[in-house]
Amino acid sequence: MTPQLQQAIKLLQLSNMELADYDETELAENPLLEWDEGQSDNQRESDRDGDSPDKGPREQAESPDTAQMTNSETLPGDGDSPLDTNYDNVYDGDGIVDVGAPAPMAFADGRDGRGGRRDFADSSNDFDATITREKSLREHLNDQLTVELDEPVERLVGGYLIDLLDDSGWLTTDLDEVAATLNCEIDLLLRVLDVLQEFDPPGVFARNLGECLALQLRELDRLDPLMQGFLDNLELLAKSDLDGLMKACGADADDLAQMIVEIRELNPKPASLFDHEVAQTVTPDILMRAGSDGDWILELNPETLPRVIVNNEYYARVNANTRSKDEKEYVTDRFQSASWLVKSLDQRANTILKVASEIVRQQDAFFRQGVEYLRPLVLRDIAEAIEMHESTVSRVTTNKYIMTPRGIFVLKYFFTSAIAKVGGGEAHSAETVRFKIKALINGETRDNIFSDDRIVEILREDGIEIARRTVAKYRDTLKIPSSVLRRRQKAAAF
Repeated sequence: MTPQLQQAIKLLQLSNMELADYDETELAENPLLEWDEGQSDNQRESDRDGDSPDKGPREQAESPDTAQMTNSETLPGDGDSPLDTNYDNVYDGDGIVDVGAPAPMAFADGRDGRGGRRDFADSSNDFDATITREKSLREHLNDQLTVELDEPVERLVGGYLIDLLDDSGWLTTDLDEVAATLNCEIDLLLRVLDVLQEFDPPGVFARNLGECLALQLRELDRLDPLMQGFLDNLELLAKSDLDGLMKACGADADDLAQMIVEIRELNPKPASLFDHEVAQTVTPDILMRAGSDGDWILELNPETLPRVIVNNEYYARVNANTRSKDEKEYVTDRFQSASWLVKSLDQRANTILKVASEIVRQQDAFFRQGVEYLRPLVLRDIAEAIEMHESTVSRVTTNKYIMTPRGIFVLKYFFTSAIAKVGGGEAHSAETVRFKIKALINGETRDNIFSDDRIVEILREDGIEIARRTVAKYRDTLKIPSSVLRRRQKAAAF
């Protein structure tokens, strides 16, 4: 691969913040590059009025300071195209695309995994390694998320909750509101939250001060009943009512003094160890809204689109005044590098929009009806639908966020595991199957308790092929006891 091609591939996997840093570096090193400060919002509106989202890529002859002005002598050849964009382009140049009804999906039986594979381009010249900055709280938590939560939908919910943390590391948003936004049961949120509250730093994801301190004390193995009583009555400590506090938690003066010392050693703001600016809510790369005809409209976020152009006028002036061979080679090299960067940035935006559009088509039911309808999806499905390589789709979906009516999500979260369907055809997502299992059990009566084998039979009748041990595993993750225990509980309640 040429250095230019390696650069284009690396640009794909950068987040918008990393891309901004990269562009700043390139502008500092290349005198032929500059920010496109002359393209006003009015110009963007006039451009948009003249083109329909259904048209192909806009010809940019009206913008002379772009890579479109370069020729075969200054740009790499067709064989060095920076991205494998061998598809009909729907990017309109302003970053808007209309996503219609979801495209038909076909899954092969037995398909698993999340698709994608690393190639030699990933193992060398890693640009990420050149970015020297402290890891943000979000990155720190997401690293733990991928390890601790196996189920894709749980990771999606976990990622959503991570983005809701405030500067202290607390989760102050009402969970009922989150459940309504995602259209999921509160039990799913609480199950995921239990896992998140075990993450480092201790105390993160607390919903109030008492819970924040309790999580840290639990990590230190100091959350005994006496200490829990102390935390339940923190308002008395704030009022300096020590006698009332001792009475409320059943402690003597020495115990109370020791607990106060322990409490003062804790951190009520666990996120303070991280950079607040980096830990703020991410800026989405793609904006999604409902169209007037019921379709989804996707638009690249103009705040994250780099407006970098080649200053052809300056290049022409400098090139005309060069005398030595070395000077001419330097100017030509800088011009080629600048032109390639502009072209790569344009195709990067193009590719992100194309991949995001296909994800929205295939996960249309999730956006309309909620997390229960998240469909099984792997990178291969997207790659085949838009005729790209899986590695390209993998890079595009890394650290790219989309703002949807259900919140902001990283594109990676929409890839889920699948449960095969009887007789082939479209598969069922694992989360959907769990919801069906829970619904069956919730509908049980004292005289009609379903065994795991019976649940397997019912699901098979509904077209879902699943093993008994998988039903047992999903039942355990839902914290539902066995049929024997449920029968006893029903009988006792009666």
